[in-house]
Amino acid sequence: MKYACAVLFFLPLLGHAADVVDFADLPPTAAVAQATTQHPMVKAAEAGVSVAEASKDALVAGSHEFILRMEGQRRRDVPTDVNYNEQLLGIERGIRLPGKSVTDAALGQAGINQAEYAFGDARHETSRLLLKSWFTWQRERATAQAWQAQADILRRQHEVAKKRVTLGDAARIEALQAEAQLTQVEAQQAQAESMARLAANEFTQQFPSISLPAALPPGKPQPPPAMSGAWLEKLRDHNHELLTAVAASRRQQLVAQRTDAERLPDPTLGVRVSRERDGQERLFGLQLTIPLPGAGRAASSRVELAGVNVAAAHEAQVKTKVETEAQRTLIEAQAAYAQWARLVAVAARMTENAQLLDKAWRLGEGQFADLQFARRQAGEAQLAAVRAQLDANESRYKVLLDAHELWALDTHEDAAGSAQDSALP
Repeated sequence: MKYACAVLFFLPLLGHAADVVDFADLPPTAAVAQATTQHPMVKAAEAGVSVAEASKDALVAGSHEFILRMEGQRRRDVPTDVNYNEQLLGIERGIRLPGKSVTDAALGQAGINQAEYAFGDARHETSRLLLKSWFTWQRERATAQAWQAQADILRRQHEVAKKRVTLGDAARIEALQAEAQLTQVEAQQAQAESMARLAANEFTQQFPSISLPAALPPGKPQPPPAMSGAWLEKLRDHNHELLTAVAASRRQQLVAQRTDAERLPDPTLGVRVSRERDGQERLFGLQLTIPLPGAGRAASSRVELAGVNVAAAHEAQVKTKVETEAQRTLIEAQAAYAQWARLVAVAARMTENAQLLDKAWRLGEGQFADLQFARRQAGEAQLAAVRAQLDANESRYKVLLDAHELWALDTHEDAAGSAQDSALP
């Protein structure tokens, strides 16, 4: 089962290759699959599954081993003044009592299930990190482009102002004001370009197998899912943190059951053969050793039983947290979409107002200060609209990712859950 997780991951992709959908404003699904598989967080979780599988093998095999005893001695018979060589050979092994092996196997399988859920959680968290880093880069890049567009407008405005000053249609202060506003926007653009490079570098460091596109991909926001019981159930049922907590709780129940079974110790059965008085006497015997349980075993059982209550409380806490986060995720997606729609309308009005004031100023009918203020408002409104668009897209994709409807990256938990349920005695 060394590559069980990899098989479980690629199986749905191979079986439904025709159903794979690439989103225009996201990296290709195949590239996402490769990048998340190679991420150190996922590699560590995959190694954790291998550890759990080896632990199950150890539990099934048990801790008892054969013990070989050999003894040699020299006997001296004083009255006859005769020496005898004597030998003893024995073999013994502890015997696991009935029922314990079944619990050990179930406990090992529970550990594998928990590790597989942790593996799924690592894949999911890596996917969320990729989604967040991707939109962080897009947001910073879009910000830099918005400042670039604003600088281009102000650069043309500055040229017009200088011409008007030369022709005597405007005061020199207007050219100075236009130059100052242009310089300020260029400084904002330079800072935005720096932030975009940093975001691109961070994304590339985290996911080197995905190449960032030269231009920002298009992505008009789509309405997010409505708040409904079905969507909340999807978000809850596919939450790996909750699945891991449930698996840990069930595993702790088995640990407590197994520890309680140890209150009745395993006996040790042995066989011994001895040769005494130079072979004049030959002995064959059976040996049964039964440890007498003490207070330590009972105390260990109480500790694990208390751990069951702790795990159950943690499971209930995680369930409440997950349900709250599911509702918050949907609410945030809906709010982001509504905010984008509002800011787009505001940006359109601000841009139209700036264009009218620019036309009036060019005709000598408006005040340059009013035009500058309108340009600044229009630029800020356009930037806010662009960032709101990306926020809306990211929030919606986050909902789809949490519901396992964005990238089919971790589909093994259903099989793991079935195996876990069947493993419980």
